[in-house]
Amino acid sequence: MTITEIARSMKLAAPLMAASTNDIRVAALKSIAKALEDNKTSIFEANAIDLKNAKDNGISDAVYKRLKFDEGKLKSVLDGIDQLVSLPDPVGKTMLKRQLDDGLILESVSCPIGVIGVIFEARPDALVQISTLCIKSGNCAILKGGKETANTNQALFEVIKKSIIDAGLPGDCLFKAEQHNEIDELLECDKYVDLLIPRGSNAFVQYIMNNTKIPVMGHADGVCHVYVDKDADIDKAIRIVVDAKTQYTAACNAAETLLVDRKIAESFLPKAYEALSNANVKLRGNEEVTKLIKVESMNDDEYNTEYLDLVMSVKLVDGVEEAVDHINRFGSHHTDAIISENDKTAAYFMQMVDSAGVYQNASTRFADGFRYGFGAEVGISTSKLHARGPVGLEGLMTYKYKLYGSGQIVEDYSNGSSSFHFQDL
Repeated sequence: MTITEIARSMKLAAPLMAASTNDIRVAALKSIAKALEDNKTSIFEANAIDLKNAKDNGISDAVYKRLKFDEGKLKSVLDGIDQLVSLPDPVGKTMLKRQLDDGLILESVSCPIGVIGVIFEARPDALVQISTLCIKSGNCAILKGGKETANTNQALFEVIKKSIIDAGLPGDCLFKAEQHNEIDELLECDKYVDLLIPRGSNAFVQYIMNNTKIPVMGHADGVCHVYVDKDADIDKAIRIVVDAKTQYTAACNAAETLLVDRKIAESFLPKAYEALSNANVKLRGNEEVTKLIKVESMNDDEYNTEYLDLVMSVKLVDGVEEAVDHINRFGSHHTDAIISENDKTAAYFMQMVDSAGVYQNASTRFADGFRYGFGAEVGISTSKLHARGPVGLEGLMTYKYKLYGSGQIVEDYSNGSSSFHFQDL
């Protein structure tokens, strides 16, 4: 079947998926978790093939880390599934109940978006996270992962697909695309696909946005900042900066730029340089920075660089106002942090920085669906419409209005023979 035929079939299955009970969806999730554990040996073997192929093709260390699916990654996705199981059913929640007139009741009720196309990077754990989030939220999904993890993705998808069918969910609710040219066909399915979520490079996301009529949600770059204010606790700041840069450098929420208040630069930068160098981080800075610490020189127009590696840009600023201006100019509106013991300064930063996540005294690496208690995420959105930040269950929901009447017609309200009596119930 072509992608168009798959999408058309999935569109018909979407109401059945939305009508499924939470008990059935939870049973499917539990079945997936057990099957992943039972089949982990064959999954790891498939991943070993992908890892060898990646090495042979000279893939970067940053991408290689994303490719790996081991006991640690398995535990992480299983923990995410457990969290999803424990979360309340997002489907059918009454968001509004209002009496418009006697015998005329309006309700707003949450419902799944429908058919979602997710095109994601070479990360096999992402396939599990996306699939399980869509199942819990009652959505259908067309999945396209990176070719570098083709063997691992296939092994994972076979386990997941069998589990959901055995649990009684529609077999058409999940499909895994395999060919790159299927992406272009998917972009043409605006009659059947309700939302696209692309995860990848800025150029890739822009390509998706420019070549489809389907609404697109997601983010491109992750140029995240840590600003160390003059009122920062220095020891706390260094711990946070090192974690934000090194805890997982290949993630979009890893910090790429360190901003430092000029008032503390001479005392703070040498300590930060030592700590980051000990963590194998290479620093880059403009001429002002190179006068204080021995780092690679960079131009001021390079501060929008996303490294996804053990490299970090450094810049000095005159206080929080300049830090905010820099972030809003060079950042990607993803996640940015201030390290400060001055709550007034931090409040200004968190109000004025135009990003999906703004933190005080915490690592940018907390920008994650699992760490937010969402179970997982289909991605992180830097847009402002519908969903923003880590997109979990709530971000995969929309709503519909249900109106319960008893024979009313609009003409009676237009000619004045009837009138509205609004009352929230």
